Amino acid sequence: MFEIGASLREARTRQGLDFPEMEQRTKVRAKYLRLLEEEGFDQLPAHTYIKGFLRTYAESLGLDGGLYVDEYNSRFVAGEEETLVRARRTPQQVPRGRSRRRERRESRVVVAALVVIVLVTALVIAAWKFGSPGTQKVQGLSSPKSSLAKTGLPAVIVVKAVHGASFVEIRARSRSGKPLFQGTLTRGESQRFGARALWLSLTSPKNVVVTVFGRRLTIPAGGQFQISAPARTG
Repeated sequence: MFEIGASLREARTRQGLDFPEMEQRTKVRAKYLRLLEEEGFDQLPAHTYIKGFLRTYAESLGLDGGLYVDEYNSRFVAGEEETLVRARRTPQQVPRGRSRRRERRESRVVVAALVVIVLVTALVIAAWKFGSPGTQKVQGLSSPKSSLAKTGLPAVIVVKAVHGASFVEIRARSRSGKPLFQGTLTRGESQRFGARALWLSLTSPKNVVVTVFGRRLTIPAGGQFQISAPARTG
């Protein structure tokens, strides 16, 4: 290891050369040559230029330019590259306060997402439970059961699901009559009516039994038919 700048200065002064003359000889500006002798490398251009200046200056003084370049690399370039490699390998440390704020923010996001999932699940369950076809009734109509209970009249026509479910549409008198019931009757459920004339539409007629004054009717295969109950005597 040797002093780069002092060695260059000693060789120049020993030969009685000044900077203007060295500038003419090396084609390197005198201020750069002065900085090389002062080892002011941080004021010079990039490493590539510095090594080129060193080689040219040393060889113009009759010295081994490669030796000066190697010394510069070992003292300045290698150490700097090692520092850069360590900096790349060292993970960036996040300040503790910022890390905690980030964790709290992420926790709030997770909680909010869970709340949304719970609400959506509850809405789906409620829609399935309370909006199923089995409980659907025509808006504004009272239940036929409750109407009969208030009047005390016996049920004239009874529609009951006995073998399975069926969607049922019932209208007063005819197909274009006032809707009395629309919905799915599950097995064991029934609807009773005091009316004597009804129009019925059954999607699964094999699952339904229709009786008039307790007498079972034969349901057409298509499941759509009109009932006109005769007046009961005696």
